[in-house]
Amino acid sequence: MIRVVFFLVVTALLAAMAVWVADRPGTVTIDWHWLGPPIDIDLGLAVVALVVFAVLTIALWSFARGLINLPDFLSMFMRRRRVARGYSAITRGLIAVGAGDPYAARRFAREANRIAADEPLALLLGAQSAQLAGNRAAAEQMFRLMAAREDTKLIGLHGLFVEAQRRDDANAARLFAEEAAKTAPSLGWAGQAVLAFRCAGADWVGAIEALERNMKNDLIDKPAYRRQRAVLLTARALALMETERDAAKAMILDAVRFAPDLVPAVALAGRLLADAGEPRKAGRLLEKAWQAHPHPDLAEVYAHVRPGDSARDRLMRVQTLAAKTPGHVEGAYAVARTAVDAREFTVARDSLAPFLSTPTRRIAMLMAEIEDLEHGDVGRAREWMARALHAERDPAWTADGVVSDKWLPISPVTGALDAFQWREPVAHLGSPGPVIEDRPVVAVVPQVVESAEPDIHREDPKSLPEAAAVAVPAALSQRPSQPQARSRTADAVIPLIHIPDDPGPDAAFEDEAMTAPQGEGWRRLRGLFW
Repeated sequence: MIRVVFFLVVTALLAAMAVWVADRPGTVTIDWHWLGPPIDIDLGLAVVALVVFAVLTIALWSFARGLINLPDFLSMFMRRRRVARGYSAITRGLIAVGAGDPYAARRFAREANRIAADEPLALLLGAQSAQLAGNRAAAEQMFRLMAAREDTKLIGLHGLFVEAQRRDDANAARLFAEEAAKTAPSLGWAGQAVLAFRCAGADWVGAIEALERNMKNDLIDKPAYRRQRAVLLTARALALMETERDAAKAMILDAVRFAPDLVPAVALAGRLLADAGEPRKAGRLLEKAWQAHPHPDLAEVYAHVRPGDSARDRLMRVQTLAAKTPGHVEGAYAVARTAVDAREFTVARDSLAPFLSTPTRRIAMLMAEIEDLEHGDVGRAREWMARALHAERDPAWTADGVVSDKWLPISPVTGALDAFQWREPVAHLGSPGPVIEDRPVVAVVPQVVESAEPDIHREDPKSLPEAAAVAVPAALSQRPSQPQARSRTADAVIPLIHIPDDPGPDAAFEDEAMTAPQGEGWRRLRGLFW
């Protein structure tokens, strides 16, 4: 509507000007030496001639300008068409990758590489199409090209990390993760991978540094940070127990401050405080943790918080601890165990009486020991042992189907931090196998990207508690990077978290056309009209 009004206004003004000129006749005299005598021209005709001359001048100037810019326009058109084809190939290739069509993905990747080889998305398409086709060497080569560029360095490092994981190259995977975390500390996968690798290598100092960096970059929430820091401090204190006892004591007290209910940390803190002559402080820590989570390790340390006490003194102390959680099976068992050591069999029987209708294996075996020590009744002892064979299993330190007689900071299967939990062993996760002997914690390859079935033995659901209490498998320490069976379909391609939108070729080509190098003569000629 505005344009129509504007057109009508302009037309009216031009008509008014024409009427005004027609109402005021006159002549225009042109006196120029080269034309000879002066020429008189009617005013209206002169105005028309002037307008025609201006129109012809503008038309000739536009034609000359178009002729001068013709090479640039042709070049820009060809480049625009080429990039449009490249983006089309990239788009269709990524769609083929998402659809799981390796043949179409490979075809479009070749076309994109031919048309726009330097485009970041073309490199990504080439790498993912190679992954989808199972060509690991080609995928790794593409990821190395991406890692060498600033704009694609992070995704290149991620791809190299994934490929190193798939070929069980823990050292290379760790280097790629460290480089990615150093380049972009806010990368979640890199921060978690660095933490997992340092834990697997028992580098507790480095693991704490990685955890602090993850917390600083908001990769972990505060409750999880406090728990994991307590676990790492406990692991480091355990490593320093034999060489630097004072440093271990300071670290374990710091761990208890971060997680007062972490049983291994409180038990170790109580032991170190008792050895340092601070039984009251040790007792307060143990009692607080016991009320939150009754555990036999806490009862054991609490019983011996004063070295040199008699068995009866230990019994009285454990009875005081058990009274803080009345009716709990751990308190009853701790009292019974200490009473047997003190030869107070009546106290032991009374403590276990509420749980004898459906005893667990541990309680049934303790009753067999009581029958043997108190009366020498071999028959009754065998009866209780037979009941132990079919009784429910007792809680134990369990992680990923592996049972340990001691708490460990990481899982021997996946390398996950704080994986061990005090619960009934989940024997159904694995097939029965021989007892695994106790071994020190060894470096394992953390499976950050892929899930795999580890080559280790699980607990035997039919064995007795002595046979079920196992630790890190010896086979794992002998073969820390044993190849494992992997899924070939689910993790074939790195998942795309976000694909940048295609901005279109127009803006890029306009800038390129304006800044394209030209000859000096062309610039001088164009300067006459710009």
